[in-house]
Amino acid sequence: MIDFNAPLDLTVTGTFIMVGYSLKGDVVAQSIRFSISGMNCGSCVGKIETALGAMPQISSVNANLATASLTVSGTGMTAAQITQKLAELGYAAQPWASAVDKAGSSTATADALFRRFGIAAFLTLPIFILEMGGHLVPSFHHHIAQTIGIQTSWLIQFALATMVLIWPAAEFYRKGTASLIRLSPDMNALVLLGTSAAWVYSTVAVFRPNWLPADDRAVYFEAAAVIVTLILLGRWLEARAKAQTGAAIQKLMDLRPQTSLVERHGKTAPLPVDQIVIGDLIHLRPGDRVAVDGIVTEGSTWIDESMLTGEPVPVEKSADCFVVAGTVNGHGALVMRAQAVGADTVLARIIDMVEAAQTSRLPVQDLVNRIANRFVPAVIIVALLSVLGWLWVGAGNSGALVAGVSVLIIACPCAMGLAVPVSIMVGTGRAAQMGILFRQGAALQTLGAVKTIAFDKTGTLTNGTPVVTDVVEFSGDRQGLLRAAASIEVASEHPLAAAVVDAAKGIALDKAINVQAIVGRGLTGQVNGETVLVGNLALMGDHSIDCSAAMPVFETLSTQAKTVILVAVAGNLAGVLALSDTIRDQSKTTIRRLKRAGLTPVLVTGDNEFTAKSVASSLGIDQVHSQTQPNDKAAIVDRLKQTQKTAFVGDGINDAPALAAADVGIAMGGGTDIAIESADVVLMRADPLAILDAHALSQATLRNIWQNLGWAFGYNALLIPVAALGFLSPAVAAGAMALSSVFVVTNALRLKGFGT
Repeated sequence: MIDFNAPLDLTVTGTFIMVGYSLKGDVVAQSIRFSISGMNCGSCVGKIETALGAMPQISSVNANLATASLTVSGTGMTAAQITQKLAELGYAAQPWASAVDKAGSSTATADALFRRFGIAAFLTLPIFILEMGGHLVPSFHHHIAQTIGIQTSWLIQFALATMVLIWPAAEFYRKGTASLIRLSPDMNALVLLGTSAAWVYSTVAVFRPNWLPADDRAVYFEAAAVIVTLILLGRWLEARAKAQTGAAIQKLMDLRPQTSLVERHGKTAPLPVDQIVIGDLIHLRPGDRVAVDGIVTEGSTWIDESMLTGEPVPVEKSADCFVVAGTVNGHGALVMRAQAVGADTVLARIIDMVEAAQTSRLPVQDLVNRIANRFVPAVIIVALLSVLGWLWVGAGNSGALVAGVSVLIIACPCAMGLAVPVSIMVGTGRAAQMGILFRQGAALQTLGAVKTIAFDKTGTLTNGTPVVTDVVEFSGDRQGLLRAAASIEVASEHPLAAAVVDAAKGIALDKAINVQAIVGRGLTGQVNGETVLVGNLALMGDHSIDCSAAMPVFETLSTQAKTVILVAVAGNLAGVLALSDTIRDQSKTTIRRLKRAGLTPVLVTGDNEFTAKSVASSLGIDQVHSQTQPNDKAAIVDRLKQTQKTAFVGDGINDAPALAAADVGIAMGGGTDIAIESADVVLMRADPLAILDAHALSQATLRNIWQNLGWAFGYNALLIPVAALGFLSPAVAAGAMALSSVFVVTNALRLKGFGT
């Protein structure tokens, strides 16, 4: 479980540093994010990245269709210049919205699309009935001819279809026209060309029938209207599904309470969380959710940290313990002092980190964007060739029109643009719920391909703190041995001393006087008038203590890679204490399951060879590197990378070079800030089994991405020829196109159930 005894710094750095700016001319120093409106398909993504990437001031561009976001890195470029360039391309940019704002915006977008769909459906239904009713009920066509007449029916269809194109389809036409003028057609241009062709041909048939051969006088108003209606239906379903992909962020935001009981100037009253300041005293009642990060000043309780760490077991908290916003108080009452508020809390930084991962790009996305960028112009050419081909074989104007319009509509690359980013959104969101934070989207792709996992020992495979594992008393008084040793050690700040004192918990200690620390030896002092020695063999030798009886025990414990402390009281050897950094309960299971999955575990530690091999042997690790310095660890990781993709797992400052050198650096929960900043993946719970979860989730996400890409490319590869050959009506093409995007998003949403 993550160590919250000290604040955890999860500040996002690198590509996603947020710098202050305005839209009036502040210079972009490193990296900046925008919310983009008008980005509808994969070709839009490619167009934006190509145009901005050509600017010399910009070093990298990442447009994300799933999150409607844009990240630009570079120097010497102002936000105003970027927004102006985007406006020239036909897109509106705003400063990156907070998760709260985006959640509300997503709902508003879905609602607006539903209204447009409702209007289009209301206007389209009569057109569909008038034109297609005769196909379902042959007598209906004769009824229309004998009552209002075919010409009147066509006039009604013309009026209703025109309203559909002017009103619900206005956005398609506005953006499609602009993209054609810029000679960079997008998905909107395909809809514009397809529906306009159907409408213009039908309008000519109604008002200038003599312009057409008698056999070709037909109307396709229903095709134009149905295309718009079905595309809007698909957009609405897609918007609803995409809103669900941000559920993980929403759940994290929901962890923050609206108010908290705050004490100021001796008075306690409820206060909105955004008004809490550092130094405020906050009273937590049983069941309260923690509002900000802080230090406990009074009381004791158990805190449920599962929503942050994925660890279901509550953690005991008392005075001087660190508590985190979003966690839930148990049955006790606490008073805590606010130490981090607002955007500085661990929870807020976790949300930032998840958002950064969700808006990042996987390497496979580059290929998708290059294809999508050239896709729309290619489709227009195919549609034109299809029309010319049908005219050449003598199919007539109407047959050629149907084939051309069907090609334009079926080929919309929406699914192609969504295939990768929507899986990243859901995958990283599910990971966050499991206490796994992918700081870089690329790590989500790379981790699944890793075949070698190198581990640091201390704090990673072991608990990181020494504990007393063996107590051997020669006097027959185990409690007396621990009391004597702990009474002396309580005055020391050494980690081993803390372990001895902890082993004597529950035993009343005696007051020690004249305690002295002897470097390289141990401690001496007086307890109840008797001299007590706690230290190594050298200390015992200095005071002529006979240790012959302890040597067999001493040697046995030493061969187990344990630190042995001898205790003497009043000139006689009282017993032996053995201390060790114990192996985590889950480490053996982790290594066994990694090997079963075909991965190679490697131990890389700064500890001595004897201890390293002892730990490796007990865990089943065959490859061991001991007595390594930080640079040595990085060099070992570099060598491992030459044969297989390699991940490194660590938690200390000395692990930072290796974490940075690895294909994927994984920082264990409770690690140092430097280790976390150097890592690609942060495990919020100090549980090695989380590595398996992260690896499996990475593979599941990558499979999901390839499924989406297979569908998106396969769909177009199969149905474009079908449409060109005239086997697909425009209305069916519109329905299939809309459902393709919904399929991709729905498939990605399956990742929400990973691990359940």
